[in-house]
Amino acid sequence: MNLPLNTSANISDPVAQARYNMIEQQIRPWNVLDADVLELLSAVRREDFVPAAHRSLAFMDIEVPLLGDDAEEAVRQGHSMLQPRLEARILQDLRIQPTDRVLEIGAGSGYMAALLAHRAERVVSLEINPALVNMAQDNLRNAGVHNADVRQGDGARDAVPDGPFDVILLSGSVAQVPQNLLALLRDGGRLGAVVGTDPVMRFTLVRREGDRFVTTSPWDTTAPRLVNFPEPSSFSF
Repeated sequence: MNLPLNTSANISDPVAQARYNMIEQQIRPWNVLDADVLELLSAVRREDFVPAAHRSLAFMDIEVPLLGDDAEEAVRQGHSMLQPRLEARILQDLRIQPTDRVLEIGAGSGYMAALLAHRAERVVSLEINPALVNMAQDNLRNAGVHNADVRQGDGARDAVPDGPFDVILLSGSVAQVPQNLLALLRDGGRLGAVVGTDPVMRFTLVRREGDRFVTTSPWDTTAPRLVNFPEPSSFSF
């Protein structure tokens, strides 16, 4: 469902100026040039998805902590928002269509689900942390987003009954593309995830073409780990 966007901005307003600077100085230089994506980032109020204690960080090029007082610990545990430029580039590369049904793993504060919901028909977002489930549900409700459903669940292990999906997004990093999630893609569907082990990770896009899966890894990045997905063995010989 495409929701109406208000793209007018009075940049004499400090918040509007900060949002404008985020788009022009962080996001656009990172090869995010899709006009619809840039309009969407102007319209969805990122600051409303940031905890009040960290609202001043909403437009900065950092991973914003969502839980607890220790910012580094929150990021280490994956309790953080991705950097704005990373969210924007992922959204651009997924090419969400108005008829798409989307599965997100890792709801966080609900911001990415809100962006997805503005472009897709329906979004199901799984979040393993109960406090973040409540946060994301409240944020989406307050933002008037009604086509995104946040549920408590483990995307690495729990069954998802709503499939198949046109798009699956992992809002965090994994060591390898999860085969159980690929099975939930419909023909023509695509999965996006940051794949690898720090410091070498790449955004990876997998497209289902019948019984084949075509993989591309167009750019380098890093992202906090999603929990419970398999990790490579740490043993060395």
